[in-house]
Amino acid sequence: MLNLIYNEWIKIFSRVGTWAMIIILGVSMVGFALLSNHFSNGEANPNWKQELQAQNKEMKQQIKESGNKTLTDNLKEEIAKNDYRIEHNIPDDTGYTVWSYVSDSAMMTILTGLFTIIIAAGIVANEFNWGTIKLLAIRPLSRFQILLSKYITVLLFGLSLLVILFAGSALLGLLFFGTGGDPAGNVHLVYKDGHVFEQNIIGYLAKTYVYESVSAFMLATMAFMLSAVFRNSSLAVGFSIFLLVMGNTATVFLAAKFDWSKYILFANTDLSQYMNGTPAVEGMTMTFSVVMLIIYFVIFQLLAFGVFLKRDIAT
Repeated sequence: MLNLIYNEWIKIFSRVGTWAMIIILGVSMVGFALLSNHFSNGEANPNWKQELQAQNKEMKQQIKESGNKTLTDNLKEEIAKNDYRIEHNIPDDTGYTVWSYVSDSAMMTILTGLFTIIIAAGIVANEFNWGTIKLLAIRPLSRFQILLSKYITVLLFGLSLLVILFAGSALLGLLFFGTGGDPAGNVHLVYKDGHVFEQNIIGYLAKTYVYESVSAFMLATMAFMLSAVFRNSSLAVGFSIFLLVMGNTATVFLAAKFDWSKYILFANTDLSQYMNGTPAVEGMTMTFSVVMLIIYFVIFQLLAFGVFLKRDIAT
């Protein structure tokens, strides 16, 4: 199995397109760092306590006037965090630092997801298009091993891009912005069950990157399934990218009107909604979303392996 995965890895990196993806990701990171350096404010706000107190006063007034439970809960969370910052002398603005840049760079996980989808969509279909599937068929390997090695390779490729993005952002952030010199900048505040907790910023950012990649992971799995079932990389890429771009937006509109929308894949891919305390549909929990993701994952894999194992791959 390890040899199969190694061979798939070599095939991926023998293509110019793969290196082009990595270069595009690197250039995007550097370009974003330059833009952030030009427009960001590297100085801490000396009047942050007074501003937070003013914000709390304004939000408390909004709570009295608002009849919206979700808005009220969000305002109470912000007030609790502001009070905690004031009490423990943790500024909300320590200037633009490496952690600010790493946090903002999380939006580029859409790029790593896009590139992973492209690899997933072609890793099976291209074997049929190029006729190289016959070379795999004559080896003493089971079809299950062949397909599993390809899927594991896709996961490793996506994970590699995510590590490159996170580590590269940290290095660029240190180079352009530094740490800010304030230990408070290494703390992220979490609100849960009416209480505020401190969390290490590196752990929080790592979790953020993972959560941001869940959607891409599921769509890459879908693209892999489409590639195995239809043997058409264009269909797999096009359909998966369309859902990557439009899936979340469409789900937001549906979630505003229909409770059944919580069963849609994209209502559950954004696990960060539980970090922020605002699920897409009221009553949804982290456990519910994880279970739904597992169900979708199993369906995609059953289709991919079911069709691939029954098909005569030598023709």
